[in-house]
Amino acid sequence: MFTFELQATCPQTGARAGRFMTPHGAVETPVFMPVGTQATLKSVPHDPYVSEQMETQIILANAYHLYLRPGTELIKKAGGLHRFMNWKKPMLTDSGGFQVFSLSDLIKVSDDGVKFQSPRDGAYHFIGPEKAMQIENDLGADIIMAFDECLPHDADYERTVKSIERTRQWAERCLEAHQRPDDQALFGIVQGSMFRDLREQSARDITAMPFPGIAIGGLSVGETMAQMHEVLSWATHLLPAAKPRYLMGVGTPVDLLKAVATGIDMFDCVIPTRLGRHGTAMGLHERVIIRNAANREDFGPLFADCSCYTCQNHSRAYLRHLFKAEEQLGGTLLSIHNIHFLVQLMRDARSAILAGRYGDYLQERGLG
Repeated sequence: MFTFELQATCPQTGARAGRFMTPHGAVETPVFMPVGTQATLKSVPHDPYVSEQMETQIILANAYHLYLRPGTELIKKAGGLHRFMNWKKPMLTDSGGFQVFSLSDLIKVSDDGVKFQSPRDGAYHFIGPEKAMQIENDLGADIIMAFDECLPHDADYERTVKSIERTRQWAERCLEAHQRPDDQALFGIVQGSMFRDLREQSARDITAMPFPGIAIGGLSVGETMAQMHEVLSWATHLLPAAKPRYLMGVGTPVDLLKAVATGIDMFDCVIPTRLGRHGTAMGLHERVIIRNAANREDFGPLFADCSCYTCQNHSRAYLRHLFKAEEQLGGTLLSIHNIHFLVQLMRDARSAILAGRYGDYLQERGLG
């Protein structure tokens, strides 16, 4: 059974620290959730030792991709996604709304749902709210997301009006179709693009329904950082204080810290493993491009103050060698660092919130 406890609100900023309970354990917030789209964190083993090294509390998988391959019937036969991938901690699945709508010319949207052509094999599929709930019920994650319509950041007003009404209708249908409310928490999603009045309307629609958590969708879809934070500055406060608030698809360090200050509790993004596989290590105000010649004879860690497995055990020179030699281990080690860095960043933010000094924490990091 899903429960959420708001433990502290920073008097300086309004940033929140909380804790939610799932059938696979507790998660302390604010929290960054690494993305395992295909039931795996790309290039990163998810055995207990590695996950403890990264201090990962919860991961995300994607219903759309798993529906296409290997198929949710197979995963259901395996006993659900946790057993299929041998992941023992909490897990969240996205309904696939963003992935479906990112197909652009390959889709046809109606009030019933979305007909789309798979980019994998060209086959046609249909997903509506009921089908999305069946897929996520079969996968069995602790938190599942309602099926929504995600628009590009430059969608016009008229299209966005229609979209938030469709999202409202689909949210109601998702609630009605959800078959496992006792062991899967279904979160609703607020849309509305860049329009304040439409965000407010969507928030009224979604928060009026009995969702145990609410997400802000339709950001990090091409808008500028300034636009995203302007929306967050007023949209976050439209959400109930007694429920977790989830900002979907955001994962750069500065964006995370600024969003926490507005009252966001949960984040996910593919960026730490994507950057890691391509040879980039994340820091708060800098990134290390490991292939650069400056690292050839640097026998120190990626970051001297980092406690991750990679920084404690391997040098920049060795990591550069792995990438130059095209060894897969290089991407694995940088991904481990990047995930650990973002997870630890949220742990440090939580500590500052609990101490009532999150504003000071931001100032000390040059973000005040």
